Amino acid sequence: MIRTEALDRLPVRTAVPALRRALDDRGVAVLCAPPGTGKTTLVPLVLAGLTGEGPVRRVVVAEPRRIAARAAARRMAWLLGEQPGGRIGFTVRGERVVGRDTVVEVVTTGVLLQRLQRDQELAGVDAVIIDECHERHLDADTVAAFLLDVREAIRPDLRLVAASATTDAEGWARLLGDAPVVEAQGVSHPVEVLWAPPARPVKPPHGMRVDPALLTHVAATVRRALGEREGDVLCFLPGVGEIGRVAGQLAGVDAEVLQVHGRAPAAVQDAVLAGSSGGRRVVLATSVAESSLTVPGVRVVVDSGLAREPRTDHARGLSALTTVRASQAAGRQRAGRAGREAPGAVYRCWDQAEDGRLARFPSPEIKVADLAAFALQAACWGDPDASSLALLDPPPAGAMGAAREVLEAIGAVDGGGRVTERGVRMSRLGLHPRLARALLDGAREVGARRAAEVVALLSEEPPREYGDDLAAALRTARRGQDGYAARWKQEVRRLSSSLGSGSPGTGKGGSDDAAAGLVAALAFPERVARARGDGAFLMASGTGAELRDSSRLRSAPWLAVAVADRPSHAASARVRLAAVIDESTALLASGHLRVRGEEVRWVDGEVVARAVDRLGAVELAVRPLKQPDPELVRGALVEGLRREGLELLRWTRDSEQLRLRLAFLHRVLGPPWPDVSDGALLAETGAWLEPELSRARRRADLGRIDAGQALRRLLPWATGEAVRLDELAPERIEVPSGSRIRVEYGGEQPVLAVKLQELFGMGETPRVAGVPVLVHLLSPAGRPAAVTADLASFWQEGYRAVRAELRGRYPKHPWPEDPATVPATRFTSARLKRS
Repeated sequence: MIRTEALDRLPVRTAVPALRRALDDRGVAVLCAPPGTGKTTLVPLVLAGLTGEGPVRRVVVAEPRRIAARAAARRMAWLLGEQPGGRIGFTVRGERVVGRDTVVEVVTTGVLLQRLQRDQELAGVDAVIIDECHERHLDADTVAAFLLDVREAIRPDLRLVAASATTDAEGWARLLGDAPVVEAQGVSHPVEVLWAPPARPVKPPHGMRVDPALLTHVAATVRRALGEREGDVLCFLPGVGEIGRVAGQLAGVDAEVLQVHGRAPAAVQDAVLAGSSGGRRVVLATSVAESSLTVPGVRVVVDSGLAREPRTDHARGLSALTTVRASQAAGRQRAGRAGREAPGAVYRCWDQAEDGRLARFPSPEIKVADLAAFALQAACWGDPDASSLALLDPPPAGAMGAAREVLEAIGAVDGGGRVTERGVRMSRLGLHPRLARALLDGAREVGARRAAEVVALLSEEPPREYGDDLAAALRTARRGQDGYAARWKQEVRRLSSSLGSGSPGTGKGGSDDAAAGLVAALAFPERVARARGDGAFLMASGTGAELRDSSRLRSAPWLAVAVADRPSHAASARVRLAAVIDESTALLASGHLRVRGEEVRWVDGEVVARAVDRLGAVELAVRPLKQPDPELVRGALVEGLRREGLELLRWTRDSEQLRLRLAFLHRVLGPPWPDVSDGALLAETGAWLEPELSRARRRADLGRIDAGQALRRLLPWATGEAVRLDELAPERIEVPSGSRIRVEYGGEQPVLAVKLQELFGMGETPRVAGVPVLVHLLSPAGRPAAVTADLASFWQEGYRAVRAELRGRYPKHPWPEDPATVPATRFTSARLKRS
């Protein structure tokens, strides 16, 4: 029996007529409705004609998470008075509950991607709803792009709704071809905001780590909320580990503590969504409860202010979830959960002053995630570079390039980026391409069943209590009775089935340790790592890796690292899950990274020449080279000059002065006078350091190269300007006394430091290349007395004061009232009389 009263209470009902009109007119629409309004449950029923309004149509609802897909299907079935599997069904990875009469099917976006790759027409489907599209999950963005292609090319009748829990719908409306935006107003009650920062500063999150002091504070805030407010408490935390730790600290509270996340058993999920049976509840949840799930009875929200987002370090081959500050949009979503049914309150575990500095929206996954799976989907779709896909944000070129390299290495695409038969098979396994490679190739080596077991462990990281030894974790999962073990066994069955009974290698045996190591190495060949001693390893990618002091893997000669993260401040990655391997396994899995050749490099201040056999950054064998390639030696010497500077050459005072003169002329006159900066000289070593550089073999040979002689090769001899060097930037200037004074060219202006008396009779400031020199007037003892760039003004205005001071200090020297009337000299008055 349809629960008409419950359907009528859903606020989104008022927006249904406008949504119908938009779809009838345009076939596309953007639906904005706050959480709890019924957009996920009522709208599919209405569009499918299951509420008695309109013809029956088949509707597919795409949810970003498995937990949300199951919950939505159960809720819709309940509204119709049924169980899932009737007119309402759902399909998630490893679980399908549908029947012949199913009209509305809720699927994850990943499942819908697989379906579109197999059947672009979506035969029999009349409408697709992409739910929670504001979360910007990569699969959802990809599904939308593929569906728009389908509508344009083969199914213009296919109706498409982008459903969002926020009002930031302009981008989606543009993407869908200026689709109408239909807004539904939720029943929202006032929510009081209480700022509850920790009393003492806590460390910011990095990697997966959250400061335990913050979790203790969150638990204390939950206790405070229970004491100050009525109703159930919903507490947002970034992940499963933090939920478990806070749950442990809430032992003894006068409330039922429930944990909601993607790994939670279905029974727990049902209990949370069913509401309280009398007593108070504390629901500890990840961001899944922001909009994907509606938890009844909540009057209070405690927000840790943290979330998890994917991040990829392409240079080091590490990708994982990382803890970040939740965005302002997420904060609003979370707070709104407290005002769904009555006035409520939100306790925010950060300072109000920090709030304005938070990001406005979560980072789109396409901007920050590993794009290997996306690139494979795009290649299977026939658009390898994704240039024709309608996406809100284009994929970053660097991330797509890194993804293409991975796909080529595992044989999923060819050199032109086109998908191979192997790549098509990989794409249909419902795994990351790396894991798909490990499953297919691992099955040949260790058997299909065992390969499936290890890949299932890699596809969902086991709980921390399983330890960091992948083989030991495999044995624990086999005998385990916990929720993780149950999900793992289900995934093993799915993967084994996907390989089929005819898969090669199904009869092979071997130990669990060998199988775990090989399969992990096949999945992550850049992460095979060789021991460096004391629990430290070097991965083939070049990244260091370290084990915990208590790890039993510390004595292993080689590791296949399955899970690692690298905190921003750390020099090495921390190994969280790995398996012991030997060198032959490392070579089998990572053979494409093996390079043999001559290496001539600048190491610790000298040229080092070696013949090296290496696996990525890991050196397998090394021997010294007696007669290295001269070009490689030259390259190493140039690298030495870059690292340690041109001071490795022989610089005399004259050569340094020549360089300064040339720099001055380049700055003042420009070409053809050469740029002699470090960068320019290092970029043009062939133009001035040859043939000496090619004859050099070691550091000492560089020290014998006369830099001044080499610099003269850069003078503009071809234009004839070189002969004017001494005219335009003279090394010395003759002053009235007859002395030839060196000009210093190191500053903005050339400097002439000369005793004041030697300039008697010089009325104008000397110039070089048209630039007046800066005259440093010195006392008879060579000490600074005055500085001027205008001698004429100095004689008229400044000389009298300087004369008075110097006359008293140096009475034996001539100090005429009019310096223009006496000859310049560097001698005393008595010496002048004698001469």
